[in-house]
Amino acid sequence: MKRFEKHIFVCENKRPDGHPKGCCADKNSLEVRALFKKRLKELGLNSSVRANAAGCLDACEYGVTVLVYPEQIWYGGVTVEDVDEIIQQHILKNNPVERLKIRDERFNKDEKQI
Repeated sequence: MKRFEKHIFVCENKRPDGHPKGCCADKNSLEVRALFKKRLKELGLNSSVRANAAGCLDACEYGVTVLVYPEQIWYGGVTVEDVDEIIQQHILKNNPVERLKIRDERFNKDEKQI
């Protein structure tokens, strides 16, 4: 049996102030991951779903960037307000949250780009 069924990677990369790419840490990624961890534990999912801190996922312009495996779904612009929707729709129902998916051909490659 797998240790975890899903992994939620939240970019927590911190770049120097004024960096042209920006960074997820300045967009509240630490709070996003903390809320994922809290809600997963409250829902009793923390033994099958892991919210991991990630270094740079190379999607800075879309931060806060969240990547869910094994599906390899890339989300961008994620806020604390989006955490419950991702858990309820994607994690529990295997229905990715379309409005948050990164719409760039470098990400979500196996899906039709809109």
